[in-house]
Amino acid sequence: MKRTILLLAVALFGATPAVPVAARQPASADYSVGPQYDTTHVYVPVADFDRFIQSFVATFGGKPNPGGIFQVTPTPSRTRSQVVITPVGSVSVFGFVTPIPYPFGEERVGYLVKDMDGAVAAARAAGAVRVVDTFPDPIGRDTLVQWPGGSVMQLYWHTKTPDYPAPASVPESRVYLTADTADAYVRSWTRFAHASILSDDRAAPGEEIGQPGKPYRRIRLTSGYGRTTLLVTDGALTWPYGRELTGYEVADFDATLARAVAADVKVIVPPYTVGDRRAVMLQFPGGYIAEVHAGSGK
Repeated sequence: MKRTILLLAVALFGATPAVPVAARQPASADYSVGPQYDTTHVYVPVADFDRFIQSFVATFGGKPNPGGIFQVTPTPSRTRSQVVITPVGSVSVFGFVTPIPYPFGEERVGYLVKDMDGAVAAARAAGAVRVVDTFPDPIGRDTLVQWPGGSVMQLYWHTKTPDYPAPASVPESRVYLTADTADAYVRSWTRFAHASILSDDRAAPGEEIGQPGKPYRRIRLTSGYGRTTLLVTDGALTWPYGRELTGYEVADFDATLARAVAADVKVIVPPYTVGDRRAVMLQFPGGYIAEVHAGSGK
């Protein structure tokens, strides 16, 4: 009798409204640990390893953790590896003494997670794909995942959680995409990272990306993994835009720039001011490119 009533209702009023997918799929847990454990991955020639670290610390302050030569990939390889902690964010530095196995070197940042298996499942459910299956390293487990548009990152878990100080300012991971994938990236990342959108400016000044007078879309997000700035362009970028991985916010712009120049860091885009931000593009020994700015960034 109940089935007959249901069929009659469907015939009279149409099928039962579908429940949105987002409503049927509960949000995953937040697996982030904190932005002090987010490290930009910097690959430099092993001959430039020490020079890079010295120049990075001279520019931003802080100090390197003890390093060594390790195998950090699931296939045979050897690299010098060292984490450098500064008040404006940390970097994981790699100087391979063997050829770099594919696809390592393509990932832009490493994020510490509370539960590796849970984080991987959540990332895949949010639209990411594994580039490398989870594998053990000397102090934990790692994987590489790729998000819509191609951005690759490392997720890592340590058997013993490290204890790093909170940074004075949280750096921004700078991701360049085209309009074809920008919204898909935002949907995936906000779902996985429990991220909030700080701003979505569809007419940001092109001077920020070397295209004066040509507005572009800029989206800024924040989460337990830190800040992400999504730069949505037509892909026709002049060097070095798109090559920088991270933007560092400093308290004293002029003093930071002076320290950088004294430490053999090249100024590859001269200082400029746009809106609430004064910025410069720097290239460190070994080739690492970074945006450095003063301003709220909101």
